[in-house]
Amino acid sequence: MEGTFFAPALEELEHVKSEQGEILTKPFLDVCKKMLPILDKFGATLCLVKADISGNISRLESKYSSNTSRFNYLYSLVQVEVETDTAKSSSSCTNGLLWLTRAMDFLVALFHNLIEHEDWPMSQAATDSYDKTLKQWHGWLSSQSFTIVLSRAPDRKKFMEVIGGTGNINADVEKFCTTFSPLLEENHKFLACLGLDDMKAS
Repeated sequence: MEGTFFAPALEELEHVKSEQGEILTKPFLDVCKKMLPILDKFGATLCLVKADISGNISRLESKYSSNTSRFNYLYSLVQVEVETDTAKSSSSCTNGLLWLTRAMDFLVALFHNLIEHEDWPMSQAATDSYDKTLKQWHGWLSSQSFTIVLSRAPDRKKFMEVIGGTGNINADVEKFCTTFSPLLEENHKFLACLGLDDMKAS
């Protein structure tokens, strides 16, 4: 492919915000979708994460598609549920956005580790990222399962070569992390203001 595996996501990131500075639903979900081919390159290691991300994207996309003008802005998906007192339901778009954001936090932390700690094997980079992001929201069983799965992470050098394609992987990863992180932080702040940022996995 032309450039790195991050090139499509970087291109999509340029369209995530409206002129007024609000996060747009479709472009945000499209950026998240562009992460799925990268996760495929991990093999079976991150299949749980991929399934979780795909499910939450589908849930949010389905709601967006039901009324694209009404749900043009990402947070409108949450606001309508707050008004109907359904935001804390496990099947809500609010819950979907929260877990999608957390999964993206994990990926950003993982890719940041791969750039910052070139001497770390993939399993160490992945476990450190998990400990900093998802672990606090998982129960004991989920946490144990994740720890075992991440210990079987693929070879770091081969993985970086594959996702690097014909571009500068370090530059693209760094740009992705620094551009995407503030959007994820914005999501957390918005959800925290509504008291919806502390839901844990069952």
